[in-house]
Amino acid sequence: MTDPKKVSRHSFYPFISFLVKSSKVRWNDGSNALEKKTKERPIAYAAHVDTHIYAYYSSRLANLYEQALIRNALDQCVIAFRSLGRSNIEFAASAFAEIKKRSECHVICLDIQGFFNNLDHGLLKSAWTKLIGTHRLPEDHYAVFKSLTRYSTVDRDALYSHLGLSLNNRLSCPRRLCSPAEFRDKIRAGNLIKTHRDTKGIPQGSPISAVLSNIYMFEFDFVVKNYMNSIGGTYFRYCDDMLLIVPPEAKSAAKAFAESEIKKLGLSVQDEKTECVDFHMREGKLSASKPMQYLGFLFDGQRIILRSASLARYADRMKRGIKFAKATMKKRNFARVARGEAPKPLFRSQIYKRYTYLGRRNFVSYGYRAARVMDSAPIRKQLKKLWKKAQAEIAA
Repeated sequence: MTDPKKVSRHSFYPFISFLVKSSKVRWNDGSNALEKKTKERPIAYAAHVDTHIYAYYSSRLANLYEQALIRNALDQCVIAFRSLGRSNIEFAASAFAEIKKRSECHVICLDIQGFFNNLDHGLLKSAWTKLIGTHRLPEDHYAVFKSLTRYSTVDRDALYSHLGLSLNNRLSCPRRLCSPAEFRDKIRAGNLIKTHRDTKGIPQGSPISAVLSNIYMFEFDFVVKNYMNSIGGTYFRYCDDMLLIVPPEAKSAAKAFAESEIKKLGLSVQDEKTECVDFHMREGKLSASKPMQYLGFLFDGQRIILRSASLARYADRMKRGIKFAKATMKKRNFARVARGEAPKPLFRSQIYKRYTYLGRRNFVSYGYRAARVMDSAPIRKQLKKLWKKAQAEIAA
């Protein structure tokens, strides 16, 4: 991976592709019940050696990108996919603090439609070349670029089935799925490989995809940041989510300008996700025309809370997890009694670790950290309800 000649001649394997399904849960006032909507996101991951090559070039490009951000005073605007030692909590807190400081302002939230799937290959190549300071991509860089734009994929389920491997028991699978000979004789000969022939889109899931998305947006960030400075506004971008904080009189022009620049990249805005919120002082207090959503939080000028959909989704996951744990306990106790052994109680410690504040890395612990950083009593109140729900599910 450190030898440009070897990289330029390297034959990249197809990506292993699969769909990640995530559920969005929201409350429907009409039916007075929770509604669940499933969203599918295509993910692709690379072969072992290919992954190391992508990671190496990602590191090299990231260093150049960081230098370019600092030179152009963009390091405080672009906040995703960078080693900043901060999370969504701090990013959201900074945006809300900026709004509080301004008092009278208008906020525009824009979201790009199908971001990674619509990155134009020609524009990506141009931005990549400009970043490394050459007129054309060196042969090794071009080999990496070509592997990400003219890439091939193999469906994970079909691959495992063809190799006689279990999708349900990954521990039984070999560390290496197949040898080069098996790849030729079984995978290629089995017509499992699909080639991406479009002139836009890169695989989402490789170690280099994130930094390339930032590089692709560099010129856009530069132009929008300068425009925002000229009208007295503030600009933040988190991957495909953009936040514009502008003086009230500039809201229409700022929105039109940002949407126009997005179109120049061959991208489009999801109108259904666009949010425009007015903030103003009323009786000495900051208030909003409606609660503003940003990075999983809601802000109305006074209170910062977690999105209700996030809480509902986590509560649903917790309910299913506890139900499964109880079913497993019941099944094992049935076997113990049959052997003449005493039944054992439910292992609550694992449930608490996974679904309550007693765990270190879960949604609840994340929420309490947000409450501390943002000094939000309403978030603490929201999270206390999850503890009660967990206790009720265990006792049911």
